[in-house]
Amino acid sequence: MEIELSDHFDRMNKVVEELLKGSNPTQISSLTGFKRAEVVEYIDEWKAVVRNDSTSRERAKEAVSGADQHYAMLIKEAWKTVDDADQQGQLNVKATALKLIADIETKRIAMLQQIGLLDNQEIADQIAETERKQDVLVSILRDVAKDYPDIRREIMKRLSQITGVVEPIEIIESKNVI
Repeated sequence: MEIELSDHFDRMNKVVEELLKGSNPTQISSLTGFKRAEVVEYIDEWKAVVRNDSTSRERAKEAVSGADQHYAMLIKEAWKTVDDADQQGQLNVKATALKLIADIETKRIAMLQQIGLLDNQEIADQIAETERKQDVLVSILRDVAKDYPDIRREIMKRLSQITGVVEPIEIIESKNVI
C-alpha cells in the first residue's frame, strides 16, 4: 500500500514537473509515457491538493509570484530595447523586441490561467479596469493641461504616445487689458 502511494506521488510529481515547464497534457503524456487521461487526473489531483494544503499554497504563491516578477523584468528590459531601437532608427530590432514582449505576455497569461489564477472573465475584467484607469489618467492630464498652458504642449505630446491619437492643442490667445 505504501509503495503504491509512493509510486502514485512519484508519477504525479513527474506530471506536475512537466506542467510547470509549460507542457500541456498531450505533451506530458508523450514525455512520461502515461496515458493522457492519467495525466489529466494527476493534474486535477495535484491542483486539489495544492488548493487544500496551506503550505503548498504558500509555496505555489511564492513560485508564481517569482515567475510573474521575472516576466515583468523581461518585459521591462524588452521595452528598453524598443525605446533604444526607436531612437536609433533600428526598425527590425524594434519589431523583434515588440514580438518578444507579446510572446512573454502570452506566456505569462498562460501560466496564470494554467494554474487557475486567471480565467477568461478575470482577464477581461483586468483589461477593462486597466482601460478605465487609463481613461481617468488621460482625463486628469487633459484637465491639468487646460489649467497650465505653459506645460500644455508637452502633456498633449506625451498623451499622444499613450493613446495613439494626436491630442489637439488649444491655442489660447491672451488679451492685453489696458
